[in-house]
Amino acid sequence: MSKIEEVRSAMIAAMKAGDKQTKETLSLLLAALKNKAIDKRADLTAEEEIQVVLKEIKQTKETLEMTPPDRTDIIDECRHRLTVLEQYAPKMMDEAEIKEVISAALSELGIETPAPKDKGRIMKVLMPRVKGKADGKLVNEIMTSLMK
Repeated sequence: MSKIEEVRSAMIAAMKAGDKQTKETLSLLLAALKNKAIDKRADLTAEEEIQVVLKEIKQTKETLEMTPPDRTDIIDECRHRLTVLEQYAPKMMDEAEIKEVISAALSELGIETPAPKDKGRIMKVLMPRVKGKADGKLVNEIMTSLMK
């Protein structure tokens, strides 16, 4: 079952349950998936569907970060939206798994202690391996912490 069908059936279930917030979030996700399919003029691959979900999660996180603390209504809405969207995203890698991938990339490149000048080369090998599986910001932070 494609993500579009999966989201549509979950949206119908939310409507029947009277869960307006979840229904709105799923509606936005469904629209984003359909728009991407229309832009592509073909059905989306599983990878492309995941990218759309991750993009929606990233946008919601950015909204949450930029919202003033006194706007609790927006903060609550963003948190609810994140919990709903994360159900459709793949499980993200944790720090230990990211470090394993980094060490594999370093050994492949023959670099024992990464220096700041090597960061571009390392990231070029590393990012395709973790794309859609790990937060790029977290990968960058871990990579920077390993440099001497």
